[in-house]
Amino acid sequence: MSQTLLRLAVVFSLSIQAFAAEVRVAVAANFTAPMQKIAQAFEAETGHTAVLAFGSTGTLYAQIRNGAPFQILLAADGETPTKIEKEGLGIAGSRFTYATGKLVLWSKQPGLVDDRGEVLRSGTFQRIALANPKLAPYGAAAVETMNKLGVLQALQPRFVQGENIAQTYQFVFSENAQLGFVALSQVYADGKIAQGSAWMVPDNLHAPIQQDAILLKKGGASPAAVALMQFLRGERAKALIRTYGYGL
Repeated sequence: MSQTLLRLAVVFSLSIQAFAAEVRVAVAANFTAPMQKIAQAFEAETGHTAVLAFGSTGTLYAQIRNGAPFQILLAADGETPTKIEKEGLGIAGSRFTYATGKLVLWSKQPGLVDDRGEVLRSGTFQRIALANPKLAPYGAAAVETMNKLGVLQALQPRFVQGENIAQTYQFVFSENAQLGFVALSQVYADGKIAQGSAWMVPDNLHAPIQQDAILLKKGGASPAAVALMQFLRGERAKALIRTYGYGL
C-alpha cells in the first residue's frame, strides 16, 4: 500500500471512530437472542455500539420512570411504549411495531407436550412455569390462554413464576418445572423447535403480542439511537427477526 493510501485509510478509520457512539437499549427478555444478533449487525454496518439491558417490560418501564439512562425501549407489548409516549418520556411519533411475538407451551422432555395442549388438562406434571403476568406480556398471554381453556384455577397451585420470560425459560430448561409458557424465539432454531416438545398456542386464545419500540427522550439527540431505530426497520434486521419465529 502506498503512503498516500495508508494515510487515507488511517484518516478514514479515525473518522469512523470519531462518529461512532453508544446507544443504551432496554430490551424485553424474550427478544434477547435476536437483539444480540441485531446489535452485532448494527455495529458492523454503522460503527455504533448498542449497549443492551434485558428484563421484563414492566421492570424496564419502572427503571425508565426512575431515570435509568436508556435511550430506546424494545417492549414486549404495545401498551407500555404508548404509555411512555403519553407520559412524555418518549419521542412522539417514534413508536412502531418491530415484531409480533408467539407464545409456546414447551417442555424439555420429548413427548410430554402434545400438539393440542391437552397436557394442561391431563395433569401429568407437577409444576408449570410462566412469567409474572403483571410485569411480562408473555405471562399475561399465558394466563389469558389458561383462562380461555378453563384450566386456570386448577393449575394455579402448580405455578412457578419467573420475573421475566428469560427466567421462566430457565425454570423449564433446568426442569425445575416440567413445562412452561415461553416465547417461541427461545426454543426455535432452523425453522423448528430445537428440542423437547411444544404446543404453539393458537393466536385466538390471547391478545396479540404486539412488540413496540420507542425512542426515549434521552435518545432524541443521539445519532446512534436514531440510527438504531432506522436499522430496526430495515431488511437486515427484519430478516434476523424472522429467523427466530417472530411475525412482522
